[in-house]
Amino acid sequence: MNAGSDLQVSVEASAGLERRMTVSVPAAEIEREIESRLAKVGRTAKLRGFRPGKIPQKVVRQRFGSQVREEVLSDVIRTTYSRAIAEHNLNPAGGPRIEPLPAEGANDGRFAYRAVFEVYPEVALGELEKLEIEIPKVEIEPADVDAMIEKLRLQRAEWRTVERKSDANDRVVIDYDGTIDGEPFQGGSAKDVTLVVGAGQVIEDFDKGLHGLEAGDEKTIKVKFPKDYRAENLAGKKAVFTVKVHRVEERVLPPVDEEFCKAFGVTEGGVEALKSEVRSNMERELAERHRATVKTRTFDALLQANEVPLPAALVEQEITALQAEAMRQMGVQDPASAPARDSFRELARRRVAIGLLIQELMRQHKIKLDRTRVDKRIEELSVPYENPAEAAQYYRGNRNLMAQVEAAVLEEQVVDFVLERSQKKERVVPFDEFMNGRA
Repeated sequence: MNAGSDLQVSVEASAGLERRMTVSVPAAEIEREIESRLAKVGRTAKLRGFRPGKIPQKVVRQRFGSQVREEVLSDVIRTTYSRAIAEHNLNPAGGPRIEPLPAEGANDGRFAYRAVFEVYPEVALGELEKLEIEIPKVEIEPADVDAMIEKLRLQRAEWRTVERKSDANDRVVIDYDGTIDGEPFQGGSAKDVTLVVGAGQVIEDFDKGLHGLEAGDEKTIKVKFPKDYRAENLAGKKAVFTVKVHRVEERVLPPVDEEFCKAFGVTEGGVEALKSEVRSNMERELAERHRATVKTRTFDALLQANEVPLPAALVEQEITALQAEAMRQMGVQDPASAPARDSFRELARRRVAIGLLIQELMRQHKIKLDRTRVDKRIEELSVPYENPAEAAQYYRGNRNLMAQVEAAVLEEQVVDFVLERSQKKERVVPFDEFMNGRA
């Protein structure tokens, strides 16, 4: 239908980014479209007791009138809304809330509705040259590679029973029974529990009490649960544990030899080849962490320097997406068991603000997706797989994965653009400190 040939639109700004747009069209156009559709229905509808095409128009109207009217009004609202926002250069953030309006007078002869929606904000970017961003400078030293080899040895360590007192990094196998004010409590008792002394697997007081024990010992350990202990019924309370030791074990690390190298897929070149492989993996992980850190700090600087009004609709959409992703990772399908929406609000607000800043930077500076960088990124992502070429082909054939890669590359392009113009300050950070989030 040509609903909207006599379109009347008025727009008023409400609170913040909200707009209230009133749209009206001649009611006669709507009625003509309803009559036209009812006539088509009458020619094709099948009703018991009537031959096709012979249903009286009165019966057609009684049977299908309400449905056809709803369909026509829905079409009118959809087409006139799109036309109205285009004619008034509006950029809605999220879908509208539609409110039908009564005719203004008995002879008004128009169908009217109000669309309430938020618009994207106008983002006034500050000068990029005034931004200050600290860039970590991280080098992988030979000692870092050696430390990583030690971690690999720990992964393949064996445990050997010893006839001596327990020390840090030993493993003890124990029974324990705990009481609070002389009464047992839920979770306070267990049999044949294996704990590594000094590894922080249990609260500090209990951990300290595991030092200097040997097989056959029985010991009483007094413990005070931290005030922020995860079990609220135990937080801040004092308990007494009776511990019985079954055995003490020490960790035996494998020698770094040909067999050790083969365990990690290095069949030629020996220890030096293993170190080279380990270093390559460390460089790849460092590059990923460095990229993410620099991106985060760049966005932090942009957010601090630019005030961005946030459409509530976009924030709510982002919360929904974050909540759905959390449920997927947790394996939760029941909406009633989903994490609280408010727990995602701050992150959602940050993401929306960053997204709006990225869009504005891309618009102002005409930043376009670099396909060469996309190809390079896919190659980087495919390296860890057994068959990189096959992994790269899978990425390129998966629309969702490609969209994620392209969005990440665009973000990196924006970050690079900002970094080229901002004030950067390098700070040397040790590899271990950087990778463990202490810098």
